[in-house]
Amino acid sequence: MNGRRIDHTAIVVADLDEALPRYRRLFGIEPGLRQAVPDQGVEIAFLPIGDTQLELVQPTSEDSGVARFLARRGEGLHHIAVEVEDIAAELDRLDAAGIPLIDRQPRRGVHGRIAFVRPEALGGVLLELVEGSPASPPA
Repeated sequence: MNGRRIDHTAIVVADLDEALPRYRRLFGIEPGLRQAVPDQGVEIAFLPIGDTQLELVQPTSEDSGVARFLARRGEGLHHIAVEVEDIAAELDRLDAAGIPLIDRQPRRGVHGRIAFVRPEALGGVLLELVEGSPASPPA
C-alpha cells in the first residue's frame, strides 16, 4: 500500500459534549474541527496531535453503523485511517489482490476522499483510506 502516514485514529463516543473535556484534560489539546456529517449519521470532532489526529465520533442516528457499533461494543476504537496518495489506484490494487472492501469507489469524506476496507482484512480492525487530508504534511 502506498500509505503516507496515519491520518487519524477514530474513537466512538456516546456524547461528544461529555467526551471532549476528558480528552482536553488528558492531552491538553482543543478540537480543530467539530462537524455534523448527516449522510453518515454522526457528529465528529478532530483533535490534532502532532502530524496526526484523534477523531471522536458520536452517532446522531440510531440506524447508523456507528450507532450499531456503540450498542454492541460501547465506546472505543472504531478505525484507523491511513493517508494515501491515489485512493482510486489503492482500491483497484486491493480489489485485484482479493482484499475485502466496503467501498469499491472513493466517497466524499470530511477531509477529502475516503474508502473503507472490511475489518476481516486486518484481523478485526476497520481501515479507512484517506486522500486529500488537510492535516497532511507538505510533500
